[in-house]
Amino acid sequence: MNYTEILASFNLSILHWVVISFATFLLGISKSGIKGIGIIIVVALAFVFGEKASTGILLPLLIGADICAVIYYNRHANWTYIFKLLPWMIVGVLIGVWIGHDISEGLFKKLMAIIIIVSVIIMVYSEQRKSDTIPKSKLFSSVAGFLAGFTTMIGNLAGPISNIYFLAVRLPKNEFIGTAAWLFFIINIFKLPFHFFVWKTITVETLALNAVLVPILLVSFFIGVAIVKLISNVNYRRFILVVTALGGLIMLFR
Repeated sequence: MNYTEILASFNLSILHWVVISFATFLLGISKSGIKGIGIIIVVALAFVFGEKASTGILLPLLIGADICAVIYYNRHANWTYIFKLLPWMIVGVLIGVWIGHDISEGLFKKLMAIIIIVSVIIMVYSEQRKSDTIPKSKLFSSVAGFLAGFTTMIGNLAGPISNIYFLAVRLPKNEFIGTAAWLFFIINIFKLPFHFFVWKTITVETLALNAVLVPILLVSFFIGVAIVKLISNVNYRRFILVVTALGGLIMLFR
């Protein structure tokens, strides 16, 4: 089977290609540092490929975007927080592999939707709370790490959890982006074998599709870098929360 035949095997319509390209564009923007739009990407790809299959389509693209972010923001990473979160994220990933392996597509979809909606509620609450206290307890970092690991395995949905944590410990913008870049690069590499050999959601065919999307990813990443230097709009954050919540509701009831 040649490359063209592989792509044709997905039976993608023009609308599907538009949605996939848009999701890839948002991914590059997101990994450049504009946080909060990851759930839109997950919902878009789930619309085209289904909930579980879309996790395997997305993961190699995430790793590609992580590499860009690690190279660009490397000097800003705070390894103290990476070491706090990473062990618990690994535990969360392993639990996610076990739970997500045998459940039905319908239940998988509802689990992803619930995670999305709960994450949005937590983000809204954390935005409204405006506390000056920086949480330092091991329990807080352990719970955040576990939930981030579990949600990233189940549906690449760790963004809201990690955002809440990094906002709570008040990392400066570039340190926030650099720390998240390294953390998710490491954990996404850790997830690869499970998608290849356990869930079987990454195949030669899905990698061929990923390769077509890489140019969009690269262009959008550097567009995002330029935007990050300018952005400081509270209404933008509110907009993302609303769109994210709607995405969760659509996934839950469609």
